[in-house]
Amino acid sequence: MRALGVALCALLAVLLLAEAGVRVEAAVTCRPIELSACVSAITSATPPTTLCCSKIKEQKPCLCQYLQNPNLKKFVSSPNAKKVASTCGTPFPKC
Repeated sequence: MRALGVALCALLAVLLLAEAGVRVEAAVTCRPIELSACVSAITSATPPTTLCCSKIKEQKPCLCQYLQNPNLKKFVSSPNAKKVASTCGTPFPKC
């Protein structure tokens, strides 16, 4: 019974914070494959798709981690990748 009370209090706190305008975000799973929707925009002059932009915004917390990976760095740090992020309204992080 006590666990149920604690769970209800936690749920109420989340709802009150959401009501007050405080954003409660779920943790992002860093998966570079999620950026595959952006390959054509990053490797050519093709504008980014809506899906690409949503994936960049979703994976933004992971970009610094991707930059530390030698296999991903050349893809993520390219001038076109930065241009795509900017076009999508997602500032490129300073790591």
